[in-house]
Amino acid sequence: MSTMTQTDASVPAEVLPDTPRRRAAFSFTRARVLARRELLAYFVSPIAYVAMLLFLLACGFAFMQDFKPGQPAMMRHLFEWMLWFLTFIVPVLCMGALSQEWATGTMETLMTAPVSDADVVLGKFMGAVGFVIVLLAPTLLYVVLLMAYATPRLDLGPVFSGYLGMLCVSALFVSVSLFCSSLTRSQVVAAVSAFAILGVITIIPWLVGAWTSLSGFSRSLVNQLVYARYSDFSKGMIDSSNIVFFVGATAVFLFVTNKVLEMRRWK
Repeated sequence: MSTMTQTDASVPAEVLPDTPRRRAAFSFTRARVLARRELLAYFVSPIAYVAMLLFLLACGFAFMQDFKPGQPAMMRHLFEWMLWFLTFIVPVLCMGALSQEWATGTMETLMTAPVSDADVVLGKFMGAVGFVIVLLAPTLLYVVLLMAYATPRLDLGPVFSGYLGMLCVSALFVSVSLFCSSLTRSQVVAAVSAFAILGVITIIPWLVGAWTSLSGFSRSLVNQLVYARYSDFSKGMIDSSNIVFFVGATAVFLFVTNKVLEMRRWK
């Protein structure tokens, strides 16, 4: 999916003074301009609308498990299912973020604009995360329904922590997908490789923990990966170590993506 056209690559030079000191100071400003255009580009992509439709339909079926007579008012099942849905959807949304730029040649045009590699990576990242937030926004309707009809009343603490965890997971998934997209000109290869990495850090540890008997060391290792850490958020627990993990892992993948762009620029 193309998320940046050749026209989108241009950034007004007069807003971006060309001095080393001011260039560093205005890095976030340039990234924000790119992020806004990246986000708007999603709304002209049919793939984005298909992903949104499938995500919301899947969430609707998952919510039915939490919205039944006689069950406690909670959204834990929905949050857990949303994790699996995003494991598949985010790679598809981000597969063309950078790979399409290389394939069509618009990356060269983008690189000639007064922006750095870090600006491009951060702009793509913020635009993609912004669209994921758009995906998540309609699910707030489920919170309203539970607050209106559930007895006893819905505890908003686990709801807040669940959405916080979902944002952390989304940021990590987007950073992984951008990294994979930076490595290849093929969108399919980018999507498959991103899903493979997300599967290794999310799906496989959950399957191993759920279906096998692990030793103490193996269990502690599995608990350091995505599902176990996200599960704490879905249960209503906000642990600073989990936030540090997601923020740190996201930063690492963005940093590596930036280095990939730097190497490919000078090839």
